[in-house]
Amino acid sequence: MKYNKFIDNTILKADATIEDIKRLCEESKIYDFKSVCINPCFIKAAKEFLKGSDVLICTVIGFPLGSMTTEAKVFEAMDAVKKGADEVDMVINISMLKDKQYDYVKTEIEQIKGAVGKKVLKVIIECCLLTDEEKVIACKLAKEAGADFVKTSTGFSKWGATKEDIKLMRETVGPLMGVKAAGGVRTHEEMLEMIENGATRIGTSSGAKLM
Repeated sequence: MKYNKFIDNTILKADATIEDIKRLCEESKIYDFKSVCINPCFIKAAKEFLKGSDVLICTVIGFPLGSMTTEAKVFEAMDAVKKGADEVDMVINISMLKDKQYDYVKTEIEQIKGAVGKKVLKVIIECCLLTDEEKVIACKLAKEAGADFVKTSTGFSKWGATKEDIKLMRETVGPLMGVKAAGGVRTHEEMLEMIENGATRIGTSSGAKLM
């Protein structure tokens, strides 16, 4: 199994520099990871750094809180794709989900998927802030809205991915939709545990270590 193609090699910290992004891209080319996951301001630079490789560019929108207006998220998604993003990881509006405004949550995902078109859309549900019932609802809404993946976490909240959440998400969305484990996956053993429970993508800032 090509574990390298499970990995979105990630730098999303607020103080990342262009040199950090360059190192991330060079490392990702060496290991031939699935993608680099970076903040939108670095998309154009990453395209240059990744020339000659098949490593994709993944970026985040509505990150990390998800509380922006739908219109702002849609614009951010369109702008990211225009600048060269291959995949977009969006954060749902967690407040709206917890207030049971399910139509709002689903419609927002639909509009963002419409904005990115054939590009891959991953929906971050931030499991650590949700009950199991809310996780199931969020996954169902993302699937109904046409998203390509559901994703556990931003890595910026209380905790990240757990094998229990991955198992629940996989059971909810079925065998075909992508499930991304992100946040706190730092060893090869942890990566295997996530994959065994249904993850098809791993978001990590420890890509080389996992390999």
